[in-house]
Amino acid sequence: MKKVCHNWEGFLDPQFTTGKYWPEFESNATAVTAEIEVVKSYEEALEVIKKTAKEAGFKNVAVIGGDDNSELKEIYDKLESDFTVFKDKFDIAKHANDLDLGITVAEFGVGETGSVCVDNYAYEARIASMLPTMNIVFLKKNLIVKDMQDAFNIFDKVFDKGYAGFVTGPSRTSDIERVLTLGVHGPKRFMVIAMDN
Repeated sequence: MKKVCHNWEGFLDPQFTTGKYWPEFESNATAVTAEIEVVKSYEEALEVIKKTAKEAGFKNVAVIGGDDNSELKEIYDKLESDFTVFKDKFDIAKHANDLDLGITVAEFGVGETGSVCVDNYAYEARIASMLPTMNIVFLKKNLIVKDMQDAFNIFDKVFDKGYAGFVTGPSRTSDIERVLTLGVHGPKRFMVIAMDN
């Protein structure tokens, strides 16, 4: 899959790989209605995904990141017993209007804002994270930078061309009569599955 950088973690200062900014990240992410699930294994993550998707009545799932991570690919394969899973970029694009759930991968989190950095250079990654009713993103719990300045310093090292950005909770707007509405311009629900390894 096309990415801005295939090794974001390699550009993080060692102080950002200890998890010391996790509590701030978790607090700020939940404050903007992101759902947080901390898991110790991909098998545990699979159970969280299945339970969440079944309770919501989801049927069609787009998945990203399995090409780069064999454990992630394995749980994506196991999802196929319960859901229609789209892995191929052309299938994801073809079924973009029918997707209930998109599962993607974050490069790192930002403690100050509770945001995750996503490398969405590939159009299938943009579809999976922006169009379905819900986006679940995998994040390594220990990869949290302190603030946006630190995040932009990393961008300065890795970004040449493409598309990457920050996601902070589900889509929200208060444009209409100052009433907060979720999911107008993107997913109504946003969940971070934090891999505690």
